[in-house]
Amino acid sequence: MSFLRFLNPQGIAGIAVSLALALLLVVQKGETRHWKSESGRFEQLYRNEQSAFATTVGNYRAAAEAARAADLAAAQRVAAQQQAINQRSHNDLQARLADARARAEQLRLKPGSQADPRVRAAASVPGLPVAAGGSAQAAGQDRLPAADALTATEQAIQLDELIKWTKAQAAVDMDAPRVASPARATR
Repeated sequence: MSFLRFLNPQGIAGIAVSLALALLLVVQKGETRHWKSESGRFEQLYRNEQSAFATTVGNYRAAAEAARAADLAAAQRVAAQQQAINQRSHNDLQARLADARARAEQLRLKPGSQADPRVRAAASVPGLPVAAGGSAQAAGQDRLPAADALTATEQAIQLDELIKWTKAQAAVDMDAPRVASPARATR
């Protein structure tokens, strides 16, 4: 009968509260287990995301470094090609100028190319009369003096070599080989 003594309204309320607290304790234990497992899953997802982020950052840094190396190699290649073009153009210019000067000197020293073309050392044919020689001298007056002709020739050679140099410089490929982006490399 001692159990009946607790059946009064206060006892019933106490038992109901005790059962409710016991039920809440069981539910709380279940929730704790659930969130503990969820916490482990979220932690694993976080670590995977951090690892993927670190990999992405590493890939982009490697790609940036590869791009810098490719740019440097391309810049060195272009500089070497331009230097070779410059040297070749300079050598060609100097050779052509030297050849033009040597030919001008040969023409200047050539026998029979004196100021009066009628004067020859051993002419087997009689010289032209003075009246006939006048038209030849007039035609010679329309030409450039030897020094000016050489200057004009040198300038023409310089312009020709400049055109060749410009075309050769324009033909140099400035683009470096393309480096694949990290986004394409990981696909």
